[in-house]
Amino acid sequence: MIQFSGVSKYYDEDIILKDISFSIEKGDMAFVTGPSGAGKTTMLKLIYCAERPDEGHIKVADWDLQTIKQGKIPYLRRNIGIVFQDFRLLSNKTVTENIALALRIHNMDPKQIREDVNNVLKEVRLQHKAEAYPKHLSGGEQQRVVIARAMVSRPAVLLADEPTGNLDAETSGAIMALFREINAKGTTVLIATHNESLFHGSRRKVLYLSNTRLEKETTG
Repeated sequence: MIQFSGVSKYYDEDIILKDISFSIEKGDMAFVTGPSGAGKTTMLKLIYCAERPDEGHIKVADWDLQTIKQGKIPYLRRNIGIVFQDFRLLSNKTVTENIALALRIHNMDPKQIREDVNNVLKEVRLQHKAEAYPKHLSGGEQQRVVIARAMVSRPAVLLADEPTGNLDAETSGAIMALFREINAKGTTVLIATHNESLFHGSRRKVLYLSNTRLEKETTG
């Protein structure tokens, strides 16, 4: 599902990632960890083509990101849901409207959009907040909206960048339980985090980044 082969990324003279190789199988849930600046966010950006590798090859599902044309990237991204640490919700839009935006860009039928949004709100248990604005939500509720927005188009891959970084321990546990539910339904999930408690005892693949390299690959 996701394969890196000898991938390197540079910013000017700085090495961000060097000779990274790993694979995540379809339906897996995995973690990438390491200290701040280790390249976790850059790795995720490479997967959804916000960045391009300077060396090596990346494959996501049936897409070869080495040869993908710029005009095809939006089609790739329809298969990838992204959960950002800073939420990126529109403050002047309701929960429903924020989630629906992910479908409206595909020119879907309004009736189908309403149905899909309602279904995903049920899955993240936020039906009662459908018409609320982000400022009236707790941090955990906002993160659930972000997850719903990422999942409403039913992507094959879900990427999450420090999804519990702004949440307390109890709320973080609830968010991780939601990710496990999503994964159990067949979505491949990759979570970038510096918080080892999220994957300790998980029996999931863990990629450790350090000093620009993949230091080790183990099981949580």
